[in-house]
Amino acid sequence: MRQDQITAALRIVKRETRQWAEPVLGVVSRESSRNPFHILIACLLSLRTKDKTTGEASGRLFALAYQPASMLALPLRQIEQAIYPVCFYRTKAASIHAICRRLLDHYGGAVPDSIEELVTLSGVGRKTANLVVTVAFGKPGICVDIHVHRISNRWGYVKTKTPEETEEALRRKLPKPHWITFNDLLVPYGQHLCQPVSPFCSQCKLTAYCDRVGVTRSR
Repeated sequence: MRQDQITAALRIVKRETRQWAEPVLGVVSRESSRNPFHILIACLLSLRTKDKTTGEASGRLFALAYQPASMLALPLRQIEQAIYPVCFYRTKAASIHAICRRLLDHYGGAVPDSIEELVTLSGVGRKTANLVVTVAFGKPGICVDIHVHRISNRWGYVKTKTPEETEEALRRKLPKPHWITFNDLLVPYGQHLCQPVSPFCSQCKLTAYCDRVGVTRSR
């Protein structure tokens, strides 16, 4: 995919994603009026977990506590029970306690709005930090998960080996107006159409733009 094609390609992706359910973080953002703490915790719960499970776990947890102080007051076991069966629920429960304590001790209970500060929180990597700054604060960032990494390389738009390299490449190449929405568009596209193995190329509207790098079998 050439640089001059990216805007047209993303316009098509945006149209296509309207047929699928809204990603869970979009739902949490909308229902919480873009509450940074809710978005941060939902992001943490979503790691390696399907949207449906994440949404249900978030709902149970926020029904018990909706701010750092009240969540820190919950026994660890109660948090584990609320968020089960998200992947690594015990580890994530411990991270939630640690995050709440740090937010209260260092930020007055508020969620910081910079990637550099967010990655100092327990269990928060660059993917989660980018999601928080873009979804909660509307600040420029590029969240690169497995879908964004795979599709960006499959299109031939970047040539990278890791999500970290992909983020760096996209920050250099992707027009800034697309930064915030890039993850929102490519995640559902990757979940439903541009899948890791045997993507639905026959149904894809991007055949004129996609280089199909690494695709050996498709449907």
